[in-house]
Amino acid sequence: MLFKNILLAYDGSEVSVKALGRAVELARVTPEASLDIVHVYEYPRFFVGEGIAPIPASVNKEIFDLAEQTTNELKERMAEAGVEGNVHMIQGSPADVILEYTVQHDVDLIVIGSRGLNGIREFVLGSVSHNVVQHAGVPVLVIK
Repeated sequence: MLFKNILLAYDGSEVSVKALGRAVELARVTPEASLDIVHVYEYPRFFVGEGIAPIPASVNKEIFDLAEQTTNELKERMAEAGVEGNVHMIQGSPADVILEYTVQHDVDLIVIGSRGLNGIREFVLGSVSHNVVQHAGVPVLVIK
């Protein structure tokens, strides 16, 4: 089965770099295939009782700057490999953004790494890849 609209979820981790390689291979199999890559970043929220504690603006800026750096590094990797694709940096909950993007852009395959950069968070909340696999309406290729 050949896929025409491939989505790669990329977070800059070692396994997402491997996933990039696999997504590129799949896109090259079908010349008319498109490759979209999303890097999702999320601002932290700390709950105190029933409210949300304010986060210093400097923390949010650091998170945004890191997301921008990750996206720029991704674009450099793609240019070095001679790969064309649409790169998007989107703020939100990673699994939710990936699933919503899939529906809105008629994606027919999601490629995602098995583990990202958020070890403790994945342990507590469940991994992004697991959530995507459970809720996606299209095939998901999980790279280890």
